[in-house]
Amino acid sequence: MGYPFLSAFICVHLRLIPMSDLLFMREALVLARRPRVPPYPNPWVGCVIVKNSRVVGRGYHRGPGTDHAEVMALKRAGKRARGATMYVTLEPCCHFGRTPPCTDAIIAAGIREVVYAIPDPNPEVSGRGAKILRRAGIKVTSGVCAAEAEITNEVYLKYRRTGLPFVSIKAGASLDGKTTTRLGESKWITDETARREGLKLRVQHQAILAGINTILKDDPHLGPRTPGVPENWRIVLDSRLRTPVDSQVVRSGKCIIATTKRTGKSVLGARVWTFPGKRVPLRRLLKKLASEGIISILVEGGSEVLGAFIDARLADRIYWFISPMIIGAQAARSAVGGRGAGKLSEALRLRDAHAERAGDGWLITARL
Repeated sequence: MGYPFLSAFICVHLRLIPMSDLLFMREALVLARRPRVPPYPNPWVGCVIVKNSRVVGRGYHRGPGTDHAEVMALKRAGKRARGATMYVTLEPCCHFGRTPPCTDAIIAAGIREVVYAIPDPNPEVSGRGAKILRRAGIKVTSGVCAAEAEITNEVYLKYRRTGLPFVSIKAGASLDGKTTTRLGESKWITDETARREGLKLRVQHQAILAGINTILKDDPHLGPRTPGVPENWRIVLDSRLRTPVDSQVVRSGKCIIATTKRTGKSVLGARVWTFPGKRVPLRRLLKKLASEGIISILVEGGSEVLGAFIDARLADRIYWFISPMIIGAQAARSAVGGRGAGKLSEALRLRDAHAERAGDGWLITARL
């Protein structure tokens, strides 16, 4: 059982953070997650401008090329921003990208104090934003609600700190961990409600990754199927380039096929990335995806693909749908293949696990 009032007391009294700073920053954190579609490869950012203990401007970032949260909040605050305090979930940017630096707008608006949660690890910012504001005579405070802000931006932060995308794994299995019967039947192990929850996960990721066997067997759509939501990228692991031209993933117009140099072929309508060796190197593929601005990937299978990501320790989070049925049979395919653990001490342990109902079964979410 948690005691939020106790943690707030500790934050306020041991770290000497005013309660008002916590409340306004938490409002900014809620604003940060307001957009329906993730702003990747940019971060989630929320901003609140406060004057005389009243909020005079609110803003959030909607994605590349749109106003940053600080600029949206400043526009809404107008002249009331002069002498006010700005609460923002990430250190303000100080470089020209698709939009001008936020630090310039903050200084020009006459903001008196900036309180931000965490520094931006983007090498073009990384402490420089705070330094520029201080040089302009603005009081700068950092570290307010830092833990919450880290969770909010875990995808962006991993990308900036490691150069790799944030990888989630989704699996749907029976209570005994099977994804097919011994005869290969797989539709449907989870019920319709659970499958709808799975589609929502696609909306939260830029790309959906699957192996060629899944494409050949099921011809899956792999898209969000949600009106008004942009199509995600489909990533296919296909060492021998067998992806059919008329498959749904290719016809989506947003398909990347990762193959090996021995194929020497192409697939009309898809981007084909060729890697050396007999198997696609997962870490190298992820690096290339991140360099293209694809920083959030949902791996949907099949069994060998899930096992490869787990064996390589390249997954960050898992979404595991459990159906209340027992299939049995050694010949039935398990949800996770790959090399696996030879000893229990080698098994991949989950942390921060959370279980909730999903249709007539359950969804377990955990970090890896």
